[in-house]
Amino acid sequence: MQPLLNIAVRAARRAGEVIVRGMNRVHRLDIRQKGQNDFVSEIDTQAEMEIIDTVRKSYPDHAFLAEESGSHGGSIHSEFVWIIDPLDGTTNYLHGFPQFAVSIGVQRRGRMEHAVVYDPLRQELFTASRGEGAQLDGRRIRVSPHVGLERALIGTGFPYRTNLHWIDQYMAMFKAVTQATAGIRRPGAAALDLAYVAAGRLDAFWEFGLSPWDTAAGTLLITEAGGLVSSLQGTEYKQGGNILAGTPKVHAPLLELLAPHVPAELT
Repeated sequence: MQPLLNIAVRAARRAGEVIVRGMNRVHRLDIRQKGQNDFVSEIDTQAEMEIIDTVRKSYPDHAFLAEESGSHGGSIHSEFVWIIDPLDGTTNYLHGFPQFAVSIGVQRRGRMEHAVVYDPLRQELFTASRGEGAQLDGRRIRVSPHVGLERALIGTGFPYRTNLHWIDQYMAMFKAVTQATAGIRRPGAAALDLAYVAAGRLDAFWEFGLSPWDTAAGTLLITEAGGLVSSLQGTEYKQGGNILAGTPKVHAPLLELLAPHVPAELT
């Protein structure tokens, strides 16, 4: 395993330990509201610092782009940037809903090179390094071989923050996909949803209004597992914003199905 990936795995596991320990006192946690329907707990902050401290012991000059503490330790233009979501699915976590994960992406000169998504409850570890494929607990994974939308299982995330004004367009998408596929799943942790696409558990995923730390690791997992990632317009994906990811034979028809409903601000 690559040295950088080794450190990312170690950091994710340590953050996972913080997260699991915190579950015993979730109703006593200090919780702060960052925005509409957007919360941060002391566990988010502690898990993030555990990751950063672990990385800094080996790579003190690397920069960070983290959900809770922002950009620091250099600049986002540094050669190496660690893109961190210490607890993707905070709302789930605070309600005891068992779907959340640690997400760590390592970017070099603007390109994603390593990825870790760790589910601390199931102790499932999704990893990828550019050009070396994607793995789940050390076993190679691939996106599903599914063809077309019929019987496809699609993941998504509902608008819930500043993009609530897109709810009508989103519901039109939801209706179209529901009518064309086997079903839609919305577990509430985008990093884990993307990892599930990489592992073939979901055939595709779409959402808009995401942040770079939501998608950095998951997108590399998918491309290394043989999948496609784009914007909702089918253009090259830039970390954050709107995303459509999936197995190649589902990505294209889903892109076409969603196109009439993409919010005008995103086109």
